[in-house]
Amino acid sequence: FGPGSYKLTTENLPILTKIMGWKYGFDSPFKAEVYFVNTKQFPDQKWGTTNPVMLRDKEFGMIRLRGHGKYSFRVEDPALFLKEIFGTNKSYEVSAISDYIKSLLVQNVADTIGELKIAAIDLATQYNEIAEELTRLLNVKLQEMGLSMVNVVIENLSLPQEVEEAMDKRTSVGVMGDVMGDYMRYEAAGAMRDAARNEGGGLAGAGVGMGAGLGMGALFADAMRSGMGGAGAGGAGGAVCGKCGEALVAGAKFCGKCGTPVGAGAPCSKCGKPVPAGSKFCPDCGTPVARNCSKCGKALPAGSKFCPDCGTPV
Repeated sequence: FGPGSYKLTTENLPILTKIMGWKYGFDSPFKAEVYFVNTKQFPDQKWGTTNPVMLRDKEFGMIRLRGHGKYSFRVEDPALFLKEIFGTNKSYEVSAISDYIKSLLVQNVADTIGELKIAAIDLATQYNEIAEELTRLLNVKLQEMGLSMVNVVIENLSLPQEVEEAMDKRTSVGVMGDVMGDYMRYEAAGAMRDAARNEGGGLAGAGVGMGAGLGMGALFADAMRSGMGGAGAGGAGGAVCGKCGEALVAGAKFCGKCGTPVGAGAPCSKCGKPVPAGSKFCPDCGTPVARNCSKCGKALPAGSKFCPDCGTPV
């Protein structure tokens, strides 16, 4: 019977039933039991992960996920519910079935996130989609017991502290943008200035300070080039022509300014013949080769360890 008023009739008669029941110990064989099933919605049922749920993320690898929220359910088919769950119990409380539903819900959280292919960094924006999928999956199982899941509410899905810290760092870098490059250049200039001002003691100390400043400048320049995607002097990773010092285009076989073959080296200062790159003496006349900076192309004094123009290590 659905909601409403009904008249129930039995085979029991006040006196005759007692007499006719002598063979049953004067107990009536005609019995009827009435069960009331509440079909209203039961809201605000809490759920939560007792232990972290393991999840595989394509960006962070294996992570542990915790979550909690609420859900609502109701009895959809009272007859099926009595048959499958209630049985002949005198009463059946909401708490007796809510724990079972909570276990089903937690079990399907990881499967749902995996099937929807949601990255850990995007979980907070997909609560509604995850909740709808969980409601659908649970309804398939609960309908076999005469129940139905009305809705699932996800209040929070939290990641381990280590993963959240990694996300915070990535967010900070993204917010900095070009400011990060300006900051690196500012710090590099300050370090070069402080190193060059290091008196150390006399002329020798000043020389050491200048060498340190130039070396640090080169190191900071390399760090900034790598941090800014490898951009720098020269299209071919900073390579320059050995003859004129012009920046070479990536993949070029000849210098675009003077036509010198890439890798041919600078001409000999005495006979003018091309000297192979890396040679210390001219193979034709034996004259010592004047070395050029690999970055800016300027001539290097004999015995230099750093380029006096740009500070690049020799």
